[in-house]
Amino acid sequence: MRLITLYLPEPYIKALDQLVNERFYPNRAEAIRVAIRDLIDSEVWRRKRVG
Repeated sequence: MRLITLYLPEPYIKALDQLVNERFYPNRAEAIRVAIRDLIDSEVWRRKRVG
């Protein structure tokens, strides 16, 4: 994996922390990875399968 740095609005960080505190994800990084994976799946890979 490669390291990237990004800036997020405070409400996003609070929501991520809520997910982590409620044990949906072990940490912020994993929650972000899942969100990006799902975005790529819906926006890129599905188009390739359909097209």
